[in-house]
Amino acid sequence: MKILHPIRRPLGGIHPAYEKILSRDAAIRDLPLPSRFRVSMSQHLGAPAKVLVKKGDTVLKGQRIGEPAGFISAPVHAPTSGKVKDVTEDATATGSRAPVVEIEADGSDTEAPRLASIPDWAQAEPAALLARIAETGIVGMGGAGFPAHVKLSPPKDKTIDTLILNGAECEPYLTADFRLLVEHADRVWLGCQILRRILNVRTVRIAIEDNKPEAIRAMEQAMGTPEGDVAIVELPTAYPQGAEKQQIYAVTGREVPSGGLPMDVGTVVDNVGTAAAVAAAVLDGLPLFERITTMTGHPVSLPGNWRTRIGISFAALLDACGGLKEPAAKIIAGGPMMGFAQPSLDATITKTTSGILLLAASQVESYTSSPCIGCGRCVDACPMRLVPSELSQLLEAEDYRGAEDLNVLDCIECGCCSWSCPAHRPLVQHLRIGKARAMLRRRQLQAEKKS
Repeated sequence: MKILHPIRRPLGGIHPAYEKILSRDAAIRDLPLPSRFRVSMSQHLGAPAKVLVKKGDTVLKGQRIGEPAGFISAPVHAPTSGKVKDVTEDATATGSRAPVVEIEADGSDTEAPRLASIPDWAQAEPAALLARIAETGIVGMGGAGFPAHVKLSPPKDKTIDTLILNGAECEPYLTADFRLLVEHADRVWLGCQILRRILNVRTVRIAIEDNKPEAIRAMEQAMGTPEGDVAIVELPTAYPQGAEKQQIYAVTGREVPSGGLPMDVGTVVDNVGTAAAVAAAVLDGLPLFERITTMTGHPVSLPGNWRTRIGISFAALLDACGGLKEPAAKIIAGGPMMGFAQPSLDATITKTTSGILLLAASQVESYTSSPCIGCGRCVDACPMRLVPSELSQLLEAEDYRGAEDLNVLDCIECGCCSWSCPAHRPLVQHLRIGKARAMLRRRQLQAEKKS
């Protein structure tokens, strides 16, 4: 198996304290099932799924309880068997609101009939494999949760020649992908081959940071001697090395244009967790209702990595980790750089919950923001070649058009600018607002053209 080094070094980036030692050696364990699940219909990027059940209905594990509500949407399946206690609405991890199906588990965990296995996937039509991925509700497991069947269906005028499997896991504290690679590299490689079959590409790159040698060795062993142009790329440890555009640049030397997508440069990037889910859908007929999640942070008694189902509360996962050994001052869904703070442990696991991070009071600074001192550190750190300091000041002045002209929509919200700022300015929050305003303006212009 070939081990390659990056073709190019991405611009910007930072080296925060990674803190992965807290959970990296903790083997994946199955989380005990609670009696109550709250399953959001917003498990993915795009339109939340449409609820298919009502209060009082009986459901089985793996039964579809939500159907896609648009082109960029995905079905949602019940994580266990039981009775629908209620259908309500609640906030998602990012603050938007979506329907929620509350299930009272019956304790039997009775499974709905599975879809038929496709053991001859190497000879199956790509369209059949793609349909299976859509039917089982697979989404990107690395962060945004883009519906996988949409990403794997590029327009006919976009020729894809390279598949990149993202195993970088550059976000501090998180180790779910690392443990998946170490313990289940065979399933990751199997899913990768199915993705390769769907895309009909010869070139495959498995991207893993060099601080994960055990994962690299496990993938080497699982892959053997594959056919075609296949290699592992050992990336230097840096943040945000796992971001799509930065990884494409490092692995292939191709630069995704401003406003463009990976498909514009002939690539598709999928997370290793997505590949494992594809293998389960195709070989085992399993819909996506569980994932590997890291529960970590210095206040946690026993940080670890868990196979947990959607709809389970953060509190249940914390209990399985032995609770707290010291008070926690902040709860984050995800990692410290790109995660979202949560109001309580009542928040629930979704398909995109790669980790839950609890921070101690000593790790949380009081909010202080000073005027920009013009040091340029945010510019040096930005992997997208933006000027966060200038964008931030434009957005404080509510000059949204000016921010859009300076490519605010290219921001990937990695947080490098905020981390680097000695004045502690909320740069990434400003840019997030600017992106939302720019998208709203574009939708309004499109609506005006149609009217």
